[in-house]
Amino acid sequence: MCLTLATSTLVACKDPSAERSQDAAPPEVGVVTVEAKPVTLTKELPGRIAPMRIAEVRPRVSGIVIERMFQQGSVVEAGTPLYRLDPAPFQVELDKARAALTKAEAVLYQASRQEDRLKNLLTGQATSQAQYELAVAAERQAEADVAAQKAALDQAQLNLNLATVRAPISGRIGRALVTEGALVNTTETSQLATIQQLDPIYADFTQSVSELYELKRDLAEGRLKRVSPEAARVRLVLDNGSTYKHSGRLLFSDVSVDPGTAKVTLRGEFPNPDADLLPGMYVRVQIEEAIDVDGIVLPAQAVQRTTAGTAAVYVVNDEGRAMLQPVRAARTLENGILIEEGLKPGWRVVVDGFQKFGPGSAVTPVPWRNPVSNSDRSAVSN
Repeated sequence: MCLTLATSTLVACKDPSAERSQDAAPPEVGVVTVEAKPVTLTKELPGRIAPMRIAEVRPRVSGIVIERMFQQGSVVEAGTPLYRLDPAPFQVELDKARAALTKAEAVLYQASRQEDRLKNLLTGQATSQAQYELAVAAERQAEADVAAQKAALDQAQLNLNLATVRAPISGRIGRALVTEGALVNTTETSQLATIQQLDPIYADFTQSVSELYELKRDLAEGRLKRVSPEAARVRLVLDNGSTYKHSGRLLFSDVSVDPGTAKVTLRGEFPNPDADLLPGMYVRVQIEEAIDVDGIVLPAQAVQRTTAGTAAVYVVNDEGRAMLQPVRAARTLENGILIEEGLKPGWRVVVDGFQKFGPGSAVTPVPWRNPVSNSDRSAVSN
């Protein structure tokens, strides 16, 4: 009887919290399974929009502006009349040139008849050879005068045509820089207006030469694959954070390096049918540089930094323990960090719950749910 009581008393004196700690399951941590799949490598760089072509409208003859024939800020086609200068002085010059040509043709007619008469008289020896040669020379001189007057007539007609100033290229014309009544001449440095071709349009930006060398090396070694054989694809992020709806293509890389910044100039060409892009706009250019055919991307929060400054992740092994695994992190992407070395497909990497365990601790891995994507789906469903 006493033994039974003592045993009951001993059981009653055990620590309940200690018993619970021995039976508690390892803490749950969110993990992702490593996958190797093609990853498009992009680079985002600041840039400015520039017109494809720009032309300054200038007069080719001097005169008084009597009419402006375009709407400021409108789209004009090449050859569209923009300004009309007073045509009266040019019409007078044209009439004078026509009269001078008529006079020269009359002189030629007379000289030609004289040459014919003397040629007949020379056959009958009624005139001398010298007189006939003078007649031939006068006829040729008259022919030259006719040719000169025809050229003067063409010049006068051209000047009259140039009194109507036309658009040299197609594009969007800016504000009018002169008004009716202004005297313009060919010696002035100021222009009448400016036309910019905006469709397609350029985006100019720069990239460091070291990054270009690294990209070329990876492509040459076969680790990276080009997006397309002819050119890389580029996209624009506007100043308000939205992505431009049309993608473009990378045109060229400048052959020279800026000694002050150690950067090369790049240019992208983009469709601009609605004139959403205007010269001088600030944009960010996303270049799809290449494709990593076996890329591994982890959420940024999964990558830890050691005391030595190197990158590492926690990997759950087959025994259910979280082990610290050194990795080599490459570039930061929009959806995470690209891992170059240290991981294999199928490994389980801890993404959250780091405060629940230490290196080598037993953990219970559960699939990690991205809170950002979940909130996005909730926003869409609402």
